[in-house]
Amino acid sequence: MRDDDPRLPSSPGFWRSPLRGPWFTSVLGIVLLVGITVLFVTGLVSYAAYNPDLARVNDQTPDKGILGFYLFAWPTNPYWLYRVTQGLHVTLGITLIPVLLAKLWSVVPRLFALPPARSLAHALERISLLLLVGGGLFEFTTGVLNVQLDYVFPGSFYPLHFYGAWVFFAAFVAHAALKLPTAVRSLRRRREARGEPVPRAPEPGELVSPRPLPPTVSRRGALWFVGGASLLLLVTTAGQSIGGALRRTALLAPHGGADPGGGPNGFQINKTAAYAGIDAAETGEEAWRLVVTGRTGTVRLSRAQLLRLPLHSSALPIACVEGWSTEDQWWRGVRLRDLAALVGYDGDPPDLFVESLQRRGAFRRAALRANQVADPRSLLALYVNGEALSPDHGHPARIIVPAAPGVLNTKWVARLTFGDL
Repeated sequence: MRDDDPRLPSSPGFWRSPLRGPWFTSVLGIVLLVGITVLFVTGLVSYAAYNPDLARVNDQTPDKGILGFYLFAWPTNPYWLYRVTQGLHVTLGITLIPVLLAKLWSVVPRLFALPPARSLAHALERISLLLLVGGGLFEFTTGVLNVQLDYVFPGSFYPLHFYGAWVFFAAFVAHAALKLPTAVRSLRRRREARGEPVPRAPEPGELVSPRPLPPTVSRRGALWFVGGASLLLLVTTAGQSIGGALRRTALLAPHGGADPGGGPNGFQINKTAAYAGIDAAETGEEAWRLVVTGRTGTVRLSRAQLLRLPLHSSALPIACVEGWSTEDQWWRGVRLRDLAALVGYDGDPPDLFVESLQRRGAFRRAALRANQVADPRSLLALYVNGEALSPDHGHPARIIVPAAPGVLNTKWVARLTFGDL
């Protein structure tokens, strides 16, 4: 068969949808240009929130090299910072899925076009397109699986998604640089923008079919359909990070719906005590002791002794990498900086290394920066909403720090080590 045989995908005549064309593709491309840029930036912000350059236990990508050039000390103000940035990252990513799929559908003829390269610029465009398609599908797929807590992919989500994001965005930038002038020209063609065909034969490599089927919907109608699908995903996802009454609308989110259980401890969690391997015998009053180590040595404190120290309260949410968060919960416990003072740090407290009773899983150990320890709202929490912590919320004690990702708010704390990390 010849390359121009309409039975072959490499032939322009094989693709007969009347919707494909520069204007339709350009509109979708401009939406993705803005949306994916926001996704990439908020993804980098999320990675910085883990303070990966503080300690190896926080760093899930230790071989990142220059890809960590932008890292900065994560702040504690505003206290809702991670809740907003990660909620935006996840919600926007899910909302853009119909746009991404429509964009891929609109350019699929280019994946089969022959010859593979007509010029250096065309070769670069084809390479960037292949990396863009593969990277986009990989990033969106791993992101959705992470939100759904379905870790069916090989390896850890953190390095896969991190390195995949850099490959995808590099291809995205290259493709945007090559195609943006064309997209702008297409959008300026007022007649095509109204859905009217331009009276000229399609140029090689263009997306207009040389023998289109009769249209059943306009290009604007197709865009409305894509926008409606995105709106539906937004409505059924966003509530998990907004909370309140809108949480019940988050039908596609694992932490959507009503707050689980009842009572003061009836709010969302990721890992139960049973999943973490916490034995009730080792968290009982007689067995459990908090080990605090610092400049002047080590002290061991029972929960009763902790309760005799000055207690303070903080109203803080829990926000996780999967995009879900709680409303502000009322925590009460001992300030981390007061515990630092017990072991010789009367002035500005240093960094903190936290260890949990948790038997398995990532972040059973975590590091906190000095600015997080020094914040008066950072607590070793013993109570939440007026009641003792439940086992699933970290009894007998857990960390709570403003603006920190949920995994750094370590539950079932066993040991605190203060000092420069």
